[in-house]
Amino acid sequence: MYFSSLISAVVVATGVVEAGRSFQHVGKAPRDDPKLSRRTVEPRYQTHNSLEPRYLTSAAEKYIVNGSAIPDVDFYVGESYAGLMPITKKKNETDEFYFWFFPSENPQAEDEILIWLNGGPGCSSLEGFLQENGPFLWQYGTYKPVKNPWSWTNLTNVVWVEQPIGTGFSQGTPTATSEDDVAAQFMGFWENFVDTFDLHHRRVFIAGESYAGYYVPYIASAMLDTNNTKYFNVEATMAYDPSSTYDGIADQIPTLDFVNYWGGLFPFNDTYKAYISNMSAACGYDDYMSKYLAFPPTEYQPSPIDLPGTDENGYTLPECDIWDSVLSEITWVNPCFDVYQVATTCPVLWDVLGFPGDFEYTPVGSEIYFNRSDVQAAINAPVGTNWAECSSIDVFVNNTDNSPPSTTTVYPGVIERSKRTIIGHGALDMILLANGTLLGIQNMTWGGAVGFSSKPTDPFYVPYHDPSPDVWDNANAGTIAGAGVMGTTHTERGLTWVGIDLSGHMVPQYAPSASYRHLEFLLGRIDSLSSTVAFSTDPFPQPNTTLGNGTAPPYRRGVQLW
Repeated sequence: MYFSSLISAVVVATGVVEAGRSFQHVGKAPRDDPKLSRRTVEPRYQTHNSLEPRYLTSAAEKYIVNGSAIPDVDFYVGESYAGLMPITKKKNETDEFYFWFFPSENPQAEDEILIWLNGGPGCSSLEGFLQENGPFLWQYGTYKPVKNPWSWTNLTNVVWVEQPIGTGFSQGTPTATSEDDVAAQFMGFWENFVDTFDLHHRRVFIAGESYAGYYVPYIASAMLDTNNTKYFNVEATMAYDPSSTYDGIADQIPTLDFVNYWGGLFPFNDTYKAYISNMSAACGYDDYMSKYLAFPPTEYQPSPIDLPGTDENGYTLPECDIWDSVLSEITWVNPCFDVYQVATTCPVLWDVLGFPGDFEYTPVGSEIYFNRSDVQAAINAPVGTNWAECSSIDVFVNNTDNSPPSTTTVYPGVIERSKRTIIGHGALDMILLANGTLLGIQNMTWGGAVGFSSKPTDPFYVPYHDPSPDVWDNANAGTIAGAGVMGTTHTERGLTWVGIDLSGHMVPQYAPSASYRHLEFLLGRIDSLSSTVAFSTDPFPQPNTTLGNGTAPPYRRGVQLW
């Protein structure tokens, strides 16, 4: 994919700061009245005695974490285990992945385990742990860590893994050249992990976001290929805002529709609006969207080297680089624009994980949390490591992953061999566009047919929930989350699509109650994402109303996002 150097030149020359995270998360190179009254409700399940470790085998003893001694966390976080785990059974193996494993107190989780993977390639899953779905949160712009009522550990056992080699605290020299290599490394780690914590024959769920749109299906496919349920009993997978199709489809082609839909967030003058409208038409993007984002698909899409707006090698022509043009223009209007959540405006908020890339923002006196020696010692990480949210070294040899996108290779087989597969996308994400993900789905064959036969229109429902302790309590104000119809969903032949309103790229961060509901469906606790039953962990009464259609709108040319 061609990347314009214009935005980099503009930022360097003017001091403009693009807020948020680097493009590395998705595998791109750097570019030079309440409806219900509140009441206190006890959880539906009975918890275990949290003072009695249930996974403390002799092999696990060296990994135990003192849940009352996490720096800056002024509450007990529960039983957990963390540290470096070899990726093979070879004696004196020096290639190791770092993990942090939190058992769940939910008895429905006794026979299952979920793996969470962040993307990059080379971005740490501790990002997901600390700012998305872990038991405590330290969101950017906030004062201190707080308990996370939407922690996925409320529902199941979860392990966050830093992989491939070269990511976060993980050790070794990167040797991977493809997703097959990544999967082989992960499976070696996983066998050792399962043996250490006696997790044999568990049902395995794999979830992740961004470049994990490669990791999740490739690893799941490799596990399913083994037919070894002692270690690799994969039941279901979920990928948020995934890198799962070709770059031009993921961003360039759908850009104009995205800008038109979110017109209030892209307040361009008439001259520039006409410019990008003409670009989209002249480069063939308008015709492509009209022809191929169809339900059901009318025909297969062109090969990546034959996409509109590209040269003979499949790279975007400079005169057709609408995505970079829009990014450059909006950054003049909104210097704190964030491609991961386009509703973001100034000021730039500090982040305890640090912004990766050229514009890292760490105020005077602040520190990157996982770079602190006291934190590293407390979580059994190698003390003295210069940890980064996204690696500054190549985790693939020559910075090249030779694997084709997952929708063109392994995803169909994973869907067909799993009980459930979820692909979700935040409506405010521009780093990867929801229409691009849908285009990838509409070009994928699984279950004997191509794509979805009908347009997604079903409502995605998030239950109303008890905000106890009271939402106005300062201790809880940082974890408020929405309820009601929060998007659109659709299921066919084992694949579920869900578009999430008001969410950026990191869905568990921007829409935690929505992702919590997705997890309930992934685990089989509810029968669909349109279900109106209460959360399994909070039997709060739900209104008896007709939901209607989904609210992440169905696609309409030139106006709406989907």
